[in-house]
Amino acid sequence: MSTFTISGKLIDLFQRRIYPATITVSNGYIADIKEIPTAPDQYILPGFIDAHIHIESSMLTPTAFAQMAVVHGTVATVSDPHEIANVCGMLGVQYMIDNAAQSPFKFFFGAPSCVPATGFETAGATLNAAAVEELLQNPDIWYLSEMMNYPGVLHNDPEVLAKIDAANRAGKPIDGHAPGLRGADAAAYASHGITTDHECFTLDEALDKIKAGMSIIIREGSAAKNFEALHTLLQTHPDKVMFCSDDKHPDELVVHHINDHVKRSLTLGYDLFDVLRAASVNPAYHYDLPVGLLRLHEPADFIVINSIERFDILQTYINGELVANNGGSAIQPVAVTPINNFNTNKKDVSEFVVKATSATPTIRVIEAVEGQLVTNCLQLPAKVVNGNIVSDTERDILKLAVVNRYQPDAPVAVAFIKNFGLKEGALASTVGHDCHNIIAVGVDDDSICAAVNELIDCKGGIAVAEDELKVHHMPLEVAGLMSIKDGHTVAAKYTKLDRLAKNLGTPLHAPFMTLSFMALLVIPSLKLSDKGLFDGSKFEFTSVVV
Repeated sequence: MSTFTISGKLIDLFQRRIYPATITVSNGYIADIKEIPTAPDQYILPGFIDAHIHIESSMLTPTAFAQMAVVHGTVATVSDPHEIANVCGMLGVQYMIDNAAQSPFKFFFGAPSCVPATGFETAGATLNAAAVEELLQNPDIWYLSEMMNYPGVLHNDPEVLAKIDAANRAGKPIDGHAPGLRGADAAAYASHGITTDHECFTLDEALDKIKAGMSIIIREGSAAKNFEALHTLLQTHPDKVMFCSDDKHPDELVVHHINDHVKRSLTLGYDLFDVLRAASVNPAYHYDLPVGLLRLHEPADFIVINSIERFDILQTYINGELVANNGGSAIQPVAVTPINNFNTNKKDVSEFVVKATSATPTIRVIEAVEGQLVTNCLQLPAKVVNGNIVSDTERDILKLAVVNRYQPDAPVAVAFIKNFGLKEGALASTVGHDCHNIIAVGVDDDSICAAVNELIDCKGGIAVAEDELKVHHMPLEVAGLMSIKDGHTVAAKYTKLDRLAKNLGTPLHAPFMTLSFMALLVIPSLKLSDKGLFDGSKFEFTSVVV
């Protein structure tokens, strides 16, 4: 690689000072930093790191994700590939590593700890303790991904502890996932060497986990948004804070990434150096990542911005390579050969019918919460028509269904949900965390069935069924999770489907993202798996009819 110099006002996060400097880059590393009397009116600082993300949720392959993210100053991600692992197992994890290797972007993958997340659902693969230990020996695996089975940790489940022990023996960090865990339980969970949590939705919960020795990753994704609740940690515990998006849909990735956390934090008046350390230094240190932080002899991973006030990203460099310039990506697209695991038959409308057991039944209803992954459990009177419990658009109680994608003739699981707001039609997706069965919500059985069957035909994607059963869809050829297209194409198609969904009445900011989490059993309190309605607070199945 060539040698070059770049000058500007260097933001030194270790000396906590800003000074004019010329930086010499040679063979991808910082060869010299020289303080000078004056410099061009631009700022040079370390690139950003997303401290916890599932690349698959962007609906893009790693290389396509990188093309988008570098424009926003992101140079690296701490990436949990458990979405594709739930579909394709070890082959899926290796697929992500191999695709990522074709990009200059720095992807740091973890060994998925919970595939499947629970035994109460059907996944496409299982990664037991032996498989996790094998992954942890791989130099391309940097940590044990989020330990979602926190009940298993607290109750000393042998398989769970074996995975944790494997990570501790390998000397690799362990990520946490324990929404709502407080006090002694949080301390017991952390005592196993679990060092982070990105699921805090209240400040008190975060403070409990910090007291237990954990770092808090402030999440601001497409559906789950915790920045407003947690940002004061930047002032009180700046060394314990990192930033992440967790799940970021392509339409938002076009607009911003971790730079949005940074801008919002600075607008609120937090210390510049604390904010930028949360965006770069803290995750680099926590996970021991070979990401440059603008010091001598480190990789030349840095960004150039126009001003601290505007914080527009002018350029992004990774290993001394210019990968983004004035809003355009220099990373070239990569041809993709899909992998998948999809084996179910088309469904009949009758499979979505829920028979009423009485004239006036009371049903358990999932209450979706805007901006959160947690749900509430409501008990409401059902609407009965011709002996069947049906959607009630007047009260916004809609039918929710999960279809097993891995077995041809498994029964369809059906429940009811509030706050989706559809007035007609249905939405369906094969992005259904974490097992990624088909999940659908709609106002009538015909629409739900039509949307589901559209996805069965194309073996994965997202779909909107309009009135008169006109169905629009976007295929996700890679495991039913990711597109083979480039980011801008996927973002445009997704934006169209998102607009169609909102035209059907949903007020949700990210209806497809919210839908995808209604099958995530490890987040309380009421969710739906392909095997039935699940009470996440008691960690057991429950009935739809009370």
